[in-house]
Amino acid sequence: MENWLQTENGVILIQIKAFPGSSRNEFAGIRDNRLCIRVAAAAQDNKANNNLCEFLAKTLHCPKRDIVIKKGEKSRIKTISIPESYTEKLKEVIGFPRKTSPDFPV
Repeated sequence: MENWLQTENGVILIQIKAFPGSSRNEFAGIRDNRLCIRVAAAAQDNKANNNLCEFLAKTLHCPKRDIVIKKGEKSRIKTISIPESYTEKLKEVIGFPRKTSPDFPV
């Protein structure tokens, strides 16, 4: 498994770098062993975190309550856990194995 995606005790831990205030929600490649995700909401009053969790829940077709920010609630660098049963769906929606996006500035 990739460094940004790890399995632990029935959940997968995803290392994420969020980019709040983007024009839309979307996956933006993998950089520095982190899944980059553009988030439309601004990084204020927990809006970006909520928007990130909603985006992942909608994309993976899972309940929002199953997506937990384990680390980085006040940072762009986050560790998110989701049930291990969504591993294949996550890989499918991001086009795994996905290479770094050369046109995406980090």
